[in-house]
Amino acid sequence: MKEKLRDVLYRYRHGWILSYLLIYLVWFAYLEQTVTRRFHVIHMTVDDYIPFVEVFIIPYLLWFGYVAVAVAYFFFKDVQDYYRLCIFLFVGMTVFLVVSTVYPHGHCLRPRVFERDNIFIDMVKALYMVDTPTNLFPSIHVYNSIGVHISIMQSGRLKERKWIRRGSFVLMASIIAATMFLKQHSVFDVITGCIMAIVMYTLVYGVNFQASGKRVYERQSQYRGI
Repeated sequence: MKEKLRDVLYRYRHGWILSYLLIYLVWFAYLEQTVTRRFHVIHMTVDDYIPFVEVFIIPYLLWFGYVAVAVAYFFFKDVQDYYRLCIFLFVGMTVFLVVSTVYPHGHCLRPRVFERDNIFIDMVKALYMVDTPTNLFPSIHVYNSIGVHISIMQSGRLKERKWIRRGSFVLMASIIAATMFLKQHSVFDVITGCIMAIVMYTLVYGVNFQASGKRVYERQSQYRGI
């Protein structure tokens, strides 16, 4: 039994990097509690022309599963892609935390009165209660969605799964749109999230990292007898 447990722990030892989530959650919770009243207001003129559309709460909430499923898939199926995705996500999330710490910010875009009453409005109200309109850029919803889609597009295992690749693109685009239609983010947050994703793509999916990741994957494959 002990040997089997030791074998499992060794086989999935790459899970250590997920411990970063504890740091992120504690840091983010601190920001949510402290950045409430005095902050720099983020706003672009184009924000005023984007309507509030409550149905976008669906793709907005699907973001959590989108990211979690992608990380879990690569965790079990491809160590190289798993490391690349985690580094992509966690570096960007750290940048977001640092920016929010040194430059407290928020927005005033949320509707004060809802013109409709339906289940989607109720879901949005619940979201607004637990998520303050602060700590916004670069948008992690946007950044992580792009990161997950990139990892899927770059995956050799999913190269022939066109329905997954296309579905991922639709979901990514829907999540990005949702951040603005739900008045969760300013267009500025979306732009900065996209810019950071472009920068991280060139770094994480560069030649040197791919070579290093390939060596890790080969070692794992040898151990598993693949």
